Amino acid sequence: MGLYLMVLLLGLCSGQLQAQKSGNWITLFDGKSTEQLRGYKMDRFPTQAWKVEEGALVTQTGVPNIDLVTKDSYKDFELVFEWKVSKAGNSGVFFHVQEVADMQSGNGNSANWLHNFEMQILDDINFDDKEPKRSAGSLYDLIAPQNKKLNPVGEYNEARLVVSKGHVEHWLNGAKVVEYTIGSDALNQLISNSKFNTNPTFAKSTNGHIMFQHHGQKVWLKNIKVRKL
Repeated sequence: MGLYLMVLLLGLCSGQLQAQKSGNWITLFDGKSTEQLRGYKMDRFPTQAWKVEEGALVTQTGVPNIDLVTKDSYKDFELVFEWKVSKAGNSGVFFHVQEVADMQSGNGNSANWLHNFEMQILDDINFDDKEPKRSAGSLYDLIAPQNKKLNPVGEYNEARLVVSKGHVEHWLNGAKVVEYTIGSDALNQLISNSKFNTNPTFAKSTNGHIMFQHHGQKVWLKNIKVRKL
């Protein structure tokens, strides 16, 4: 019995350490509350740019674009969520965001789109840009997704973004579609050959907010959860 109790206690301690290491899941959006999110460079949720509709966060069109950011900052994390877009819809998820740039609501681009890595959200079929490295699931303008299974427009896709000690994975509908290491020679070479090469601060931040882009088209987000790693 003494040995059994010792093994049990060791197991409990191991489980507790693992939970502390992995962190508990935090619900960023549960279909109702927007308490964990706010507008970029704002202290409140942007109710004109985003609305809760039938359990989803939905971008509003015909209004100034305002991106959503997490109130908390994240260095290493796992993010899961579901998304769908309207015909020719465009959006994205950014990480390690520092709110240093001004919003550019007139042209559809986020303030930080030239500053941070982006997991692309897109209607691949109807959007006018057909470059694979800017398609859904890509590391925007840098790495095209592989083994992608994208659902038709109007249907939700399950997404997962993992950032751990510089290693990043993009998952789409259960398949890993992109993988890279921040600071690696391979990635640095891709950046030097991209439109980001004129920005010396591109992707230099190693901690910051997670940001959901308002690009001017309709996007629906739901079941958004994150945990720190």
